[in-house]
Amino acid sequence: MRIGVPKEPLEGQTLVATTPDTAGKLIKLGYEVVVETGAGALADFPDDQYREAGAQVVGPAEAWQADIVVTLDAPPEEQIAQLRTDSVLISRLSPRANPELNERLNKQGVTALAMDAVPRISRAQSMDVLSSMANIAGYRAVIEAASVFGRLFTGQVTAAGKMPPANVYIIGAGVAGLAAIGTANSMGAVVKATDVRDAAAEQVESMGASFVAIPAPAQESSDGYAREMDAEQEKAALKLYAEMSATSDIVITTAQIPGRPAPRLITADAVKAMKPGSVIVDMAASSGGNCELTRPGEVYTTEGGVTIIGHTELAGRLPAQSSQMYGQNIVNLLKLMTPEKDGELTVDLDDEIVRGICVCRAGEILWPPPPVSVAATPAPVEEAVSAVPATPAEPKKSRMGLWLGVAAILAGALVLFSPAAVASYYTVLALAVVVGFYVITAVTHSLHTPLMSETNAISGIILVGSILQVGSTNLVVSGLSFIAIVIASINIFGGFFVTHRMLDMFRRD
Repeated sequence: MRIGVPKEPLEGQTLVATTPDTAGKLIKLGYEVVVETGAGALADFPDDQYREAGAQVVGPAEAWQADIVVTLDAPPEEQIAQLRTDSVLISRLSPRANPELNERLNKQGVTALAMDAVPRISRAQSMDVLSSMANIAGYRAVIEAASVFGRLFTGQVTAAGKMPPANVYIIGAGVAGLAAIGTANSMGAVVKATDVRDAAAEQVESMGASFVAIPAPAQESSDGYAREMDAEQEKAALKLYAEMSATSDIVITTAQIPGRPAPRLITADAVKAMKPGSVIVDMAASSGGNCELTRPGEVYTTEGGVTIIGHTELAGRLPAQSSQMYGQNIVNLLKLMTPEKDGELTVDLDDEIVRGICVCRAGEILWPPPPVSVAATPAPVEEAVSAVPATPAEPKKSRMGLWLGVAAILAGALVLFSPAAVASYYTVLALAVVVGFYVITAVTHSLHTPLMSETNAISGIILVGSILQVGSTNLVVSGLSFIAIVIASINIFGGFFVTHRMLDMFRRD
């Protein structure tokens, strides 16, 4: 089958649906790829790079007449009319908000797959266009704020005086919010974040920010998004947002609801209370904005000196990388839908991912799809917990205490029967265990694997010492040396194995 990649018809769209790299991957799946002349020009992908990747560079009519047409956004009427009957359109279609478009595509007789409707399940993460674009947009939001902010982000102490760091407040700890947190934190700012889900606190703190909880948080729904807040929760949230904004230099809002206008988080009064020189980046400007004073598509400064950035396509300001990520999402989807890698697309509606993104097919509108439960954490089952008797836990605690007692007796015997020259080292060992425990537990989880790799050096020292002592005439020393050799070897080889597996995750295909 032939995949067509036309030039994006909407004015201002800088991205292209397939890059030379992802075009090569589609060709490896057995597809023929044709790209319209100049389709990747705004993303710095000239036609020659597509030719080198094995794609054909063609005119617009040939690209729109392909078996499978891949675009960024829903094409306008003129281009929809060019689509062949029985062809497949893969694009961001916003089916929740565009029922008329769904009808038009169905009337054209195409199979429409909405990339922005990928279910929020683990198996579909590699195809999630919303997350890919939100990740880049979150990074770019901080860069946009820094470009108009009148000070450094990081604090400094110089001979001329002390400069405090910038205070950044981020509302929403989804993909975009976490990307913004990581970027602002890496630039040296003091970062605080709020999310309507208390479960997001751990994620926020793991990125180096402080979590500011809403007094009456909302709960996460089964579709992966937060539930709509009631009047009491909304009032508490707006009060918190206003208080935090007044003390922050930069406020970044990220709250969006698919298919609906963005919720209002920052009121006009809250903006008036902010310090002159403050910056608001409204990442929901394309759907109306989280700030009451946002002007979608504009950057302006209020009478009170607050700059409000209302860019509607932040990911489009990094077109090369955004196009690559979007194109890779397409590749991952087509890998799923091309099980034989023979260039033949299989629309399997029994697959929950395919069913979730299929808007229409064979003259039938299939939107909305059946609900898919994607809750990250299971709901508490009070009845099941209360039905479990408390007595079985007691023997478990008793067994644990017994083993601790046996371990203490063995440790005491080891100290008692050890040579006098060795006994003094047990104090050092005990102190090392205590210090090691507090050092390791203080290290952030993301550094545990590299830290484990560093401990291979320590295990190497143990291994060398054990080899030197394994030939001792003292059976106790010889036996302990042999055990140390085995354990240290497991730690060394296991550490390198795990590290190698971790590094493989960051290597290109």
